[in-house]
Amino acid sequence: MQSDILVAGECLVDFIPDRPGPLETVEQFRRRAGGAPANVAVRLAGLGPAPLLWTRLGDDPFGRYLAGTLEKHGIPGKFVITDEVAKTALAFVAHDEDADRGFTFYREGTADTRFEPKTVPDEILEEMSWVAFGGVCLTDEPARRAMLDLATRARQYDCQTFFDPNARPELWPDGFDEALEKGCARASVVKATPEDLSEAGIEGSPDELLDAVLDMGPHTAILTLGSDGAVGKATRKAPWGPATAEHDGFDVEVVDTTGAGDAFAAGLLRGLADGRSLDETLAFGNAAAAVTTTSEGAMSASVGRESVEALLE
Repeated sequence: MQSDILVAGECLVDFIPDRPGPLETVEQFRRRAGGAPANVAVRLAGLGPAPLLWTRLGDDPFGRYLAGTLEKHGIPGKFVITDEVAKTALAFVAHDEDADRGFTFYREGTADTRFEPKTVPDEILEEMSWVAFGGVCLTDEPARRAMLDLATRARQYDCQTFFDPNARPELWPDGFDEALEKGCARASVVKATPEDLSEAGIEGSPDELLDAVLDMGPHTAILTLGSDGAVGKATRKAPWGPATAEHDGFDVEVVDTTGAGDAFAAGLLRGLADGRSLDETLAFGNAAAAVTTTSEGAMSASVGRESVEALLE
């Protein structure tokens, strides 16, 4: 099947510790492919059809490992760009006893900060129904300019655009609130967490947070609430709106939450692209996220339509 979604953003290597606790106490790590947009792309490939992924890797062993992993998952290589100068980004993941995680990034001047505007030509955008991008690549130029340009051009071709702020405080000494506003202004749908919005000084109840996001420009806002599920709200401008929705999530045996939000985002994108209602889409996204948490690593868990639909039965 032909790709109908383009995902843009970082692909990096996550180093997963062999046990919970502070990184300074960890002696061994396992290498896993990661990066929120790349995770979303791989999850979309599992749900079918595989999307296009615009990412940028270093010409180094880690970049070659990531390129091979993406290929193994069926991601087309057309816009998997090799940077012959910069290195591939790395992240070390710390887990606590509840499987929640934090990140330490090695990302200064890496390939994913060096996206170049207009790499994806207009004729490709004309073929897409959705374009998705995230907040991490808004931290540095020229990547920020490239992502915002992509979203702006996509809207000109009647693509729906999807934005996940994915706030990482260690990557943002300042300026996150401005980047959030610029991303939301170019998005049709925004998927965020209360923690994302708090980093921009936005606080309140879930309904207040949804309204705050909608005030920045998108026609649909989705708020993920961890173990409490997700809520959503759409205006009259949305193809599936006006609407409100909520879903409590699914009870599964959690092994690793890394990539759960990205699997949820993939479920949202696939659900909306397939014409599901907002209620159905939240359930589909939560099912994709739940399946992901049952094994280790952001990409290594097997998440296909059958395993997701099985939770919905």
